[in-house]
Amino acid sequence: MAHTDQTMRRVLRREIAGTIGLLTDEHDFRAMRRYRTFTFDDHAAYLRQVEALLRTRASQGTHTTVALFDPEDYAEFCSKTGLDPDLAATRTRYTAEIAAHGPTVPYDGQPLADLVPTLVDEAVRQATWEYAATLLSRLGTCATCGEDLGRAAFTRASRLLTRIVETAPAGHRHLVCSISTTPEALTSVLHADDDTEGGTELDEADALEFTAVLALGLATHTPGGLVMRTSAPGSPDHIYGWRLRGYGLAPLTAAEVFDPGSPDHIYGWRLRGYGLAPLTAAEVFDAYCTDVESGDLIAPESNVDYCAPPDLGDDSGAPGHRH
Repeated sequence: MAHTDQTMRRVLRREIAGTIGLLTDEHDFRAMRRYRTFTFDDHAAYLRQVEALLRTRASQGTHTTVALFDPEDYAEFCSKTGLDPDLAATRTRYTAEIAAHGPTVPYDGQPLADLVPTLVDEAVRQATWEYAATLLSRLGTCATCGEDLGRAAFTRASRLLTRIVETAPAGHRHLVCSISTTPEALTSVLHADDDTEGGTELDEADALEFTAVLALGLATHTPGGLVMRTSAPGSPDHIYGWRLRGYGLAPLTAAEVFDPGSPDHIYGWRLRGYGLAPLTAAEVFDAYCTDVESGDLIAPESNVDYCAPPDLGDDSGAPGHRH
């Protein structure tokens, strides 16, 4: 009977999903070392132990989610709940909390070196969405017509994004939207692929974040830009770009972005009013060939065809909210 009970418990243990709160960088790791019960003293060794544990759980058929453990947020959590931060049980409680509401990545057997950047990117994506959505909600309503300005901008941005994706050549589309907010610029990345039924596959969370960032730029007339790269099997890549101008996006013309001394061709737009206006060739180069984090130049790729942007039609060049 005891043997049967142990077997049953082992079976049940495989049914329990788990979450590990991961300290991804050395700075956060050092911050946790001030707690006596946090016994690790070397970040590299800590990461090796985490990866070994993840592999062991996966080999046993146990699903594990990896969450981003933030020491500052952890201290705030302990302060609000009145829990002792120097207890493993408290760290477990916090990990459960961030698993429900914070950025997480499922462990599927990938190396930790690949999982960590994905987890950090997810954290940045969620923070960007929350920040942009908060600022949009604070815009209030139009004093003249009573329209919700943030919601109107989001609707406008959604329509523009839909038109951009629909009018782009078939294949994979890579879009980047950046706006120069204070204190830091906001950047959002979106991937769109053709599905088997002729439609477009978009990650819902990524699309919401991207639309919110674009909407914030439209609503606040914040300087910024939008570039798109499309790729299809057996064909050259196509790069499109936009710049935030006023309450819209503005397209580049072929003459402005074509460099006759280079095999690459780039076109783009900038936001202007409630629509799109063209960028110069130098501006498109800056938007596409500059690292958004370091500001360093990125060499243009070979076999890339920078071509005229598709006509977005409708009211893409209309002025913005006038009230």
